[in-house]
Amino acid sequence: MFTGIVTHLGRIKEKTAGKLVVITPTDFFSKLTLGMSVAVDGICLTVTNLQKRDEFSIDFMPETENKTNIRYLRKNDLVNLELPVTPETLLAGHIVQGHIDGVAQIQKIEEQKNSRLLTFSFDPKFMKYVVEKGSIALNGISLTVISAGKDFFTVGIIPHTWDATMLHETKEGDFVNVEVDIIAKYVERLKYAQNT
Repeated sequence: MFTGIVTHLGRIKEKTAGKLVVITPTDFFSKLTLGMSVAVDGICLTVTNLQKRDEFSIDFMPETENKTNIRYLRKNDLVNLELPVTPETLLAGHIVQGHIDGVAQIQKIEEQKNSRLLTFSFDPKFMKYVVEKGSIALNGISLTVISAGKDFFTVGIIPHTWDATMLHETKEGDFVNVEVDIIAKYVERLKYAQNT
């Protein structure tokens, strides 16, 4: 489990069929162990190899490639990184599992005084889980939804989040990973179970 508070950035060193090699700061790398989970752009993945002092590898399945923005990642792309929570971790964001529901495309990036308003198009079948003032994870970043329509939503990005995450390298047309709030999905399932 994660909280959606990105602590470090990494760069894709290599991408092959089913494998990513990520270059990361030494202080992040020093906390990794083989077999542990790590969030890469919000995707919960398993560390399969530790190389040198600042590189780690992860393997990904075709299902992960089909559901996430891994299929768009290229060498030198910047990615968000987060370690899994511990009993001592502050839940500063929201409950994030690292299980991506789909990808959203950036339609517009607008500067608004000291922040940016980002508009995303998203699969309408998931929009029932996206509510105004609710939580959403985009590339592993815990954010608050400003507005939500039938096939789009908006979020606001403060300067710190823009600078400290991979968002500052994004542009209109790019795709990001989306994880909707798991609580909404549990409520829907419970409601379904009561009606069957």
